[in-house]
Amino acid sequence: MVTDKSRDAASVLVSKFVTRPDVKLRRLADFLDWSLSSISQADDQTMEGTVILDGALQSLAQLFKHGKRDDFLQYAPVVLQCLERRGLAESSQATLRKLGVKLIQRLGLTFLKPRLAKWRYQRGSRSLVANLSLSQPGSAVDAVTPDQETQGHEEDYDIPEEVENVIEQLLGGLKDKETIVRWSAAKGIGRVTGRLPKELADEVVGSVLDCFSFHETDNAWHGGCLALAELGRRGLLVPSRLPEVVPLILKALVYDEKRGACSVGSNVRDAACYVCWAFARAYEPTALKPFVTQIACALVITAVFDRNINCRRAASAAFQENVGRQGTFPHGIEIVVAADYFAVGNLTNCYLAISVYIASFPEYTRPMIDHLVSMKINHWDGVIRELATKALHKLTAQAPDYMTTTVLPQLLPVAIGIDLQGRHGALLACAEIGHALYILASENNRPVTELISTDSVEALKGIHQKLSDRKQYRGFGGELMRPAMCALIEKMSLSKLPSKDDPVITGWQWLIDDTLKSLHLFSAGPRDNIKEAAVSALAALCEQCYQPQPGVADPQVQELLVSQYIAGLKSPEVLTRCGSALALGSLPRFMISGKLDRILSGLQQSSGQREVIFSEARRDAAKAMAQVCVTAGVSAQGSTDSVVCEGNVSMIYRALLDCLSDYTLDSRGDVGAWVREAAMTSLMEVTLLVVDTAPQLLSPDLVNGMMCSLAQQSAEKIDRYRAHAGSVFLRLLHKDHPPVPHIPHKEELLTIFPPEGAGTLNWKAPSQAFPHITQLLRMPQYQYHTLLGLTVSVGGLTESTVRFSSQSLFDHLMLIQRDPDAMGHFSETLLRVFRDNLRNDRVSIPFLKMLDQMLARACFDTFTTEQDHPFCVNLLALCTNEIKKSKDVQKLRSCIAVFCGLIQFQGNVRVKVLFQLLLLLCHPFPAIRKVTAGQMYEMLLTFDDVIDPSVMEDVMNLLSDTDWAGDIATVRTHRNQLCDWLGVPKPQLVAKGSVS
Repeated sequence: MVTDKSRDAASVLVSKFVTRPDVKLRRLADFLDWSLSSISQADDQTMEGTVILDGALQSLAQLFKHGKRDDFLQYAPVVLQCLERRGLAESSQATLRKLGVKLIQRLGLTFLKPRLAKWRYQRGSRSLVANLSLSQPGSAVDAVTPDQETQGHEEDYDIPEEVENVIEQLLGGLKDKETIVRWSAAKGIGRVTGRLPKELADEVVGSVLDCFSFHETDNAWHGGCLALAELGRRGLLVPSRLPEVVPLILKALVYDEKRGACSVGSNVRDAACYVCWAFARAYEPTALKPFVTQIACALVITAVFDRNINCRRAASAAFQENVGRQGTFPHGIEIVVAADYFAVGNLTNCYLAISVYIASFPEYTRPMIDHLVSMKINHWDGVIRELATKALHKLTAQAPDYMTTTVLPQLLPVAIGIDLQGRHGALLACAEIGHALYILASENNRPVTELISTDSVEALKGIHQKLSDRKQYRGFGGELMRPAMCALIEKMSLSKLPSKDDPVITGWQWLIDDTLKSLHLFSAGPRDNIKEAAVSALAALCEQCYQPQPGVADPQVQELLVSQYIAGLKSPEVLTRCGSALALGSLPRFMISGKLDRILSGLQQSSGQREVIFSEARRDAAKAMAQVCVTAGVSAQGSTDSVVCEGNVSMIYRALLDCLSDYTLDSRGDVGAWVREAAMTSLMEVTLLVVDTAPQLLSPDLVNGMMCSLAQQSAEKIDRYRAHAGSVFLRLLHKDHPPVPHIPHKEELLTIFPPEGAGTLNWKAPSQAFPHITQLLRMPQYQYHTLLGLTVSVGGLTESTVRFSSQSLFDHLMLIQRDPDAMGHFSETLLRVFRDNLRNDRVSIPFLKMLDQMLARACFDTFTTEQDHPFCVNLLALCTNEIKKSKDVQKLRSCIAVFCGLIQFQGNVRVKVLFQLLLLLCHPFPAIRKVTAGQMYEMLLTFDDVIDPSVMEDVMNLLSDTDWAGDIATVRTHRNQLCDWLGVPKPQLVAKGSVS
């Protein structure tokens, strides 16, 4: 049986044959017999068979590469026949197919005489020495090629019949499904063709061009590109073939075939770029001159608009190579600088910046626009479609007449066509182009109707009705068409195309309202995009169509819309509430005037409902409240119906501060964090607005409540929301000209957070944030809220947050331990936090964990010397109340640790602590009994003065030897024995209860 050892031996034999001519040909014949036998009999479906085939093919390929042609020519037909019978092209192993192709091309080279074709195209001297010598006056050097001495005269000689079979198999390898096989076949095509007469070589080229048929797969196109690059690089693709080849390469540069939910063809486009790169090196500028503009435009389009970053970079490299080698590409240097390897890495930058610069050169403007219209607005990727339409908006200024007369009429039929993706892209493109033309007309003080024909305007207005009649706002297609149509409504409104009494406005308003009511019918992915598009369209439509006079709303429309959206805030559908809230927030000032009280009241009620299912609605209501305030403006003595004033500012702040206490949880996690984040942003926007206009409206209580709440949020455990709170806190603190009034301890805060260091503080990094935050504990007005925020961080789960927050807290406690007043105030605040959040598991469980760490670090040593210190007594009472009738194992375990830490306090409180621990020794949960016994054992080892030394050993033995998870009656007996030894009253059984 052949193993890896025999494969290694074969390699050694090959090496000896190549390096030692004295090895007899008999050994070569024996080795060839073994190889052919292995190829014929090995099973490539097994690992052992694959290894044997791999070794045989590798060895044969190496022999036919390095051996003398005269020695191997007699064996070549036999090997070729063996390979043909074996059918390696059908093997499932890509490596074996590649080795088969490699061996076949070596056989083809063996059949042909080793000569370079005299007919091959040569660009000229490739020798650096020769090129440099040409620059000397009076010097002339003939073109030099590395193989010049081996190049003979063209002779007529018979081509073996086997060569046709070799070429046929190599051409088949160009269509293989694996790249490594196609690449090997392409190189083989180039090598074999270089030894053929011109007529036969031309037939090979023709066969390669057949790979670019419309019915061939992307594999064939890729292999064909690789083969053309090899042929061109070797001078085997004569210039007379370029008129046929260049159009195919241009098609390959934009080859993109949809397959399922994605597309294939990126490898084809990449290989086509390689062909252009190879042509730049292979041909004289005069040979490529007729095709320069086509190739340059195609490469620029690929470099800027291709979805795949590798293709963009390959096209950029090919363009650069052509600029350097050919020197005939229009504006080549400028484009190479703008679209270099790194610049084309960012897709958005390519579409919206680089493309605009390149399109400023006339040679590229229309080809780029045509490509976007024909290939990109109907692309399968929605991101590409949207970027393409935005690019068309920016390119409109380069060719406004072309956009008006050619592109827009071309897009209008597509916008109501049957292809969903084309319809979506065309609709967005019409919106962007129309708005761009309006901007151009405005800049030249001309009406937009001078640029856009009446027929086009009417066609744009009629799109909505046609889509509605065809039911194309429903289903999956509706998820694309609704936001696209809303974008068209927005852009046409901004372009002032519909008149105030145009009938189409009714249909547009219906679409916006229906979309906001039907958000729950759309899938989660595109939902936010649909909502934002509808809200933006509503704002633009109101500005253009609902004010008969400037600044005055149509009273009927105003009442209808405001009432409708306020009613939507009470809908049982949470997404309808979201849409209604954002719609109210988007209304222009003239629509809000006279209705502000109702709008703010509705938003306040919506933001205050704490049902779990309405978290998104509370978030959007908080956002909308700030948007409405900013739109309405501030006037200290104004009317509450029209502006933010003394009569409603307190209500606005109370509503937003109430949102900062939203910690709603559901299966998605802390969904209340969405509300808190929106409320923090809204507080900042409203505060900055009020401070800039009427700072006297901000009372000390409002500012104090806002800054303390922000301090609490900036001390909490979720990095993202902590960072947002910190940035808002510093923005308000550092606000100047005018400053925010009544900020408590402002001078001390500026010492902790100096303005020059605000930009370098990374709030998301616990190591940077918490050392600053804990300094707020020194200030009485911030201490409670800061400690409340730190509680959930110190007692949390994230290791880095727990480590740095706890270390910062303990550092603060070490600083104040020698100050009785500071410690007393801190302990009172600590008890207040516990008392205010009793039975609130979000705070109480982390609080118990934090308290356990404090007691373990002896942070309250100054209190342990006093008998029955009030802090310990109150803390014990609160802990007892917290776990009363609790079945939360995590809470019980944390409280057990706190009880064991409280044992260090003196007085009667110690007996009460032991009583609670002994109660827990008979808890209904066996796990709690075991934990209690273990914690008590460790406690007695740590604090050996707790009990009488005479019973210490007995107590320790009983705690360690008893099976506390066993029968409850037995456990109770042992527990009562401990009560006797420790001098603690025995707990009495009650009729009902969780503990005995």
